[in-house]
Amino acid sequence: MNMIQNAKDQVLDLTVSAYQKAAAEGLLPQDAAVTPSVEIPKDTANGDYTTTFCLAAAKALKKNPRQVAQILMDHMDLSGSYFTSVEMAGPGFLNFRLGNKWFRDTVACVEQEGAAYGCNDTLKGQKIMVEFVSANPTGPMHMGNARGGVLGDTLASVLQKSGADVWREFYVNDAGNQIEKFAKSLEARYLQIIKGEDAVEFPEDGYHGDDIRELAQAFYDREGEKYLDCDQKTRHDALARFGLDNNIPKMQRDLARYGITYDQWFFESSLHESGYVADSVQALTDLGYTYEKDGALWLHTSRILAENLKKAGKSDADIEKLGLKDDVLRRANGFYTYFAADIAYHRNKFAVRGFDKVINVWGADHHGHVARLKGAMDALGLDGEHRLDIVLMQLVKLVRDGEVVRMSKRTGKAISLTDLLDEIPVDACRYFFNAKPETQMEFDLGLAVREDSENPVYYVQYAHARICTLLKALEAEGYTVPAAGEVDFSLLSGEAEQALIKKIAAYSQVVRLAARDYDPSHINRYLTELAGDFHRFYTACRIKGEERPVLLARLKLADTARSVLKNAMTLIGCTAPEKM
Repeated sequence: MNMIQNAKDQVLDLTVSAYQKAAAEGLLPQDAAVTPSVEIPKDTANGDYTTTFCLAAAKALKKNPRQVAQILMDHMDLSGSYFTSVEMAGPGFLNFRLGNKWFRDTVACVEQEGAAYGCNDTLKGQKIMVEFVSANPTGPMHMGNARGGVLGDTLASVLQKSGADVWREFYVNDAGNQIEKFAKSLEARYLQIIKGEDAVEFPEDGYHGDDIRELAQAFYDREGEKYLDCDQKTRHDALARFGLDNNIPKMQRDLARYGITYDQWFFESSLHESGYVADSVQALTDLGYTYEKDGALWLHTSRILAENLKKAGKSDADIEKLGLKDDVLRRANGFYTYFAADIAYHRNKFAVRGFDKVINVWGADHHGHVARLKGAMDALGLDGEHRLDIVLMQLVKLVRDGEVVRMSKRTGKAISLTDLLDEIPVDACRYFFNAKPETQMEFDLGLAVREDSENPVYYVQYAHARICTLLKALEAEGYTVPAAGEVDFSLLSGEAEQALIKKIAAYSQVVRLAARDYDPSHINRYLTELAGDFHRFYTACRIKGEERPVLLARLKLADTARSVLKNAMTLIGCTAPEKM
């Protein structure tokens, strides 16, 4: 239940009802076609909700806005509502002040819904895939993968909380040029083990990391010189298979350690083996969107994008300035490009598996690929413009003591996801990386392990632990958390108490915003604010030692804050410790 929306709806109903009563008495003209706008004012000193109906309807009602406001107030019945008063302000605003019923119902809502509090049905009936990380399986996962993993996983959770049927997927690029390069790199290291490093030249464009050396050594330890004298294709296939069979499970273990699991690991090779890449390219050819040049098959990307831009109102001159280019789908040697496979993969998402919406979390360096892929889906009649969404995330800069960090203390190599998780708690990693996707972020390694209020994840977790400690202490004294129906909410009339309840009520709205904006960092900001409101309440409002009715009312409020803190922490994949 969304108590903020409920209050807004009630303001609208009360305003419309008052207008209809006044119109029935002939004090205002009938049928003014104005829907009240209801907002929460920035300064709530004069009221918790406000409507501009009187200002918007004044012309139609042929009266001064303040005259309209006075008439409406005279005909407004607040009995049984969430509000204790309505007042006129400024040129004709109507300001409504919340009463005990709304505060009680908000706490009761959290009590009743428990872990489901914050859920909504705005995306009900939508089948949505979130594809994220999809790192090359040729080496260790890096910082971009660390950030993309959190953003994708948390976004998927936020969409689920908003009613969507969500599918998490990792696309494994186990075909194409990068796998051939992977095999050649392993081959060189394998042959160097047998013949000596000076005897075998390492490919200049190969993968130079120590992980390649370690894989080649493991392959040699298992197979010996078995693949020394065989044909190159057999050796490449065996080395690539061995490398992938080692790397992919390691990626899965690292991501599981990070709190991330997938519904499916989808292999690019399956698209080639099934003929679906060739079929997808043929579909584009049948639609007239391909042509041959220099022995290769090209997609008329420039034409597709130009057609879309014209539909959007762009002039030919504007389009020409963009310098749109076409893309190769099948090379002269008969091999399909990565772009052709990507088109087939996304066609599979829509046409075969029937997702209503597909969301990809990509690094910002892939921005040039967005319009091309959407355009290809449009050309196939799959409405890529509206059904395919790309969340672009900026780079991560690791910092320690004000200095940029590129190497792991432990290994002396470039920091991988594994290195990061060895140094920083998973909760801190997930909380820090769940920042606004489009902002370049600095991950302060020192801050992430600090145990004080400067560390945001510690600050939030400490609020939860503080409440749990309070509950145990009071339980030892014979006090248990009462049900909402047993609490006298008129005793929670202080500014800090009501501010905390209002923040608790805001959670449902925040979840909706996070889903709408594809920005799960809304939850982080909310958690920090909720923890702050609790700490202020705890400082201002004594609990232990108060008269029993006051103690129980405040105890119930503290426990309600604990429940929502845990709810939101769980949503972003962090734990809510009971002691720290």
